[in-house]
Amino acid sequence: MKLVKFLMVGLGLLYAATGIAADLKLKTYILAEKKAGDVATIAAATKTKLTNAGFDVVGEYSPYSNATILIVTNNTLKENAAKSDFGAFGAAQRISITKVGNDVQVAFTNPTYMSHVYRMKGDLKSITAKLKATLGDKGPFGPDEGVTAADLRDYQYKWLMPYFGDRLTLAEYGNQQVAIEKVEAALAKDSKGGAKKVYRIDIPGKEETVIGVSMAGPGDLDCSGDKYIMDQIDFKKLKSTGHLPYEVVISKGAVYALPAEFRIAISFPDLSMMGSNSFASIMCSPTAIHEALTISVGGKFEEE
Repeated sequence: MKLVKFLMVGLGLLYAATGIAADLKLKTYILAEKKAGDVATIAAATKTKLTNAGFDVVGEYSPYSNATILIVTNNTLKENAAKSDFGAFGAAQRISITKVGNDVQVAFTNPTYMSHVYRMKGDLKSITAKLKATLGDKGPFGPDEGVTAADLRDYQYKWLMPYFGDRLTLAEYGNQQVAIEKVEAALAKDSKGGAKKVYRIDIPGKEETVIGVSMAGPGDLDCSGDKYIMDQIDFKKLKSTGHLPYEVVISKGAVYALPAEFRIAISFPDLSMMGSNSFASIMCSPTAIHEALTISVGGKFEEE
C-alpha cells in the first residue's frame, strides 16, 4: 500500500509540474465552423486566415474528393518540439476542410490533445486558443467521452498494443543530412510503397525532421491507402479528415514511424475492435502501412 501511495503521489507531482490536469477530458478535434460553399474556396479563405495569424502553411493535401487538409506550424510549435523527445511528431497541426452533404466542415486537430499524445513538454494551450480565435470554435469532437491527459500520455488502445515509445525503424543511414537526402529522393520516386511527401518541418537546434506523407495504397498494398482506411473508419457525422497525413520522423540518421495500431488509434480512440466500421475492418492496414512506408523511404521491409 505504501508503494502504491508513493507512486500516486509521484504521478501527482509530475502532472502538477507539467501543468497537466490528470482528470481533464480531451477530444481529438475541434470543429471551427460548418457552412455552405465549396471546398476549394473555403480552403483558400482558411489558408489566408492562418497565414494572417502567423502560421506557416507547410503543406496541402486532398486525399479524396471534397476534402482538403492544410498542415501548419509556427515558431511556438517548433520550439516546443525541440524540447521533447521525438517532439517532431507534434510539430505540426492539421486543419481539414471536408464537404458533407450541403455543408463544409472546417476542423482542426486539438493541439492540447496532441501534446499529451506525443508526451511533449508544453501543453500547447496557446496554440489551441490561437486556432480557435483564428478559425472559430463550435466545440470539440472525436471520442464520445474524451480521454484524460494522463491516459493520453500513456496511451495504449488495448492490451499488448503499442505505446508512443514503440516506434518502427524504417531505415538507417549514415547521418542526419544523408538520411534527409535519401528519404527526400526516395519519396520523389514512384515506388511500390506509394507514399509521397506532403510537407517537411526541420526542428530547430536538433537533429530531427518530420515529413508528412500521402499514402496511395497501390497494388497489393491497397489497404495502406488513405482513402481505403478513411472509407472504413471515418463514419461519424463530423469527419476526422485531420487524421491525415501520416508522418515519418528522421532523427540522428534513422527514419521512424508510429505503428498504425497507435497512430490510427490516437485519432479514433473509441473505435470498436470488432464489427462494421471497426479496427477489424482495416486488419490488413498496420502491416501494409509499415511495408509501404519502409519501401517509400528507401528501407528494406522484413515482415515480423
